[in-house]
Amino acid sequence: MDEPILTIAEREAINAGRWFSTLSPSLRHDILRCAYVKRYKDGELIAARGDPPEEWIACAKGAARVSSTSLSGKQITLTYVEPGIWFGDVAIFDGDRRTHDTYAHGETTILCVARADFRKILATHAELYEALLWLQARRIRLLFGLVEDLNTLPLRARLAKQLLHLVRSYGVPSLDDPDEVRISLQLAQEELAQLLGASRQRVNQELKAMERDQAIRITPAGLTVRDRDALMRIVEADR
Repeated sequence: MDEPILTIAEREAINAGRWFSTLSPSLRHDILRCAYVKRYKDGELIAARGDPPEEWIACAKGAARVSSTSLSGKQITLTYVEPGIWFGDVAIFDGDRRTHDTYAHGETTILCVARADFRKILATHAELYEALLWLQARRIRLLFGLVEDLNTLPLRARLAKQLLHLVRSYGVPSLDDPDEVRISLQLAQEELAQLLGASRQRVNQELKAMERDQAIRITPAGLTVRDRDALMRIVEADR
């Protein structure tokens, strides 16, 4: 469903994005001027594998779950795109079709720029080329880091690192204790396991061990981080 404007909170999420906030005011203005808003309910399809690249997209609220399908037909979550993050530009650049399915995770708002408008902005703002090059370089660094972690870090350290990332992206103060941080992104343990390339059973065991060590708290509403320093020590101990 399309809506005419972003809410104040959604606009703040876009403007505060690490990459978008570095652009010049005139470039940000031209991007937002031609952008339009779409809102999705939990689980709704945003873009399908094989679709032509018609839009450049930013997440403004909720999360965009990027997934693939195994040969057995099982859907596997690869990553979650958080508010303030732009994606979909690679397919627009190379002209090839979308390589993955993208679904709304929770109530999700995205900001879209049509491919034709994206190319007009590129023609007007040479700055955008360098900015997108920086964005791709950062993605490559993150990808190499994930591959390295998968091959060098034990699951406990990878899980701690993932929880710290989720706290930075989706952390909100806990109502029970102001020193604790609740992860507002609702993830089933199976989904968390897929992000780590591990089984749900092994992830469950590590989460329970972290809970016994009072680093986290597991509740029906999700995960709450009680001690970020303890999670950091787990990561640093295995470097």
